[in-house]
Amino acid sequence: MTAAGNDVRRRAGFVLTGGKSSRMGRDKASLPFGATTLVEHVVACLRAVTQDVTLIGSPERYRHLAAAAIADRYENCGPLGGVCTALETTAADFNVIVACDMPGVNAEFFRSLWAAAEAHDADCLVPETSDGLHPLCAAYHRRVQPIARRCILSKSVKMHDFVASLNSVSWPVAAGFVENVNTPLDWRHWNSSA
Repeated sequence: MTAAGNDVRRRAGFVLTGGKSSRMGRDKASLPFGATTLVEHVVACLRAVTQDVTLIGSPERYRHLAAAAIADRYENCGPLGGVCTALETTAADFNVIVACDMPGVNAEFFRSLWAAAEAHDADCLVPETSDGLHPLCAAYHRRVQPIARRCILSKSVKMHDFVASLNSVSWPVAAGFVENVNTPLDWRHWNSSA
């Protein structure tokens, strides 16, 4: 097998779709994005780098997508529950875990994120902008799953606290890549500047 083939087998992508979208007032994953939806855009960008892409969220809600979907095993634990679920199910070393509400991601961004994570071999490679760290679009090594589970069991579910407990490396990026949309105003602003 080629080195490139080995890299693909060592990589998996997960898209977190389990949020309530309460500030948006509708499911953010299904927001229209060009000829598709926001979640389909994120899945397509990941799939350009690895064929191993899974949604973490309601399998029933996303069965129409051409991607596997599994339910979050840790309800009411916020995004960390989805991260832990992803790390429990992966066979890959490095896993890019991204929220479904980041329209600025693209395949080259994910390719660079994976390459940087593999080069550092840290527990976690987290994009950083002038606004701070963005742990909901980061590369996690599967070895951190027990730490994620311990955080959940101790009810310490803040993503920034979890990342701070890891051997993590920050990775400077332009804000547009990791900007997420939470409200209709965010969405209008992002669409008008895209």
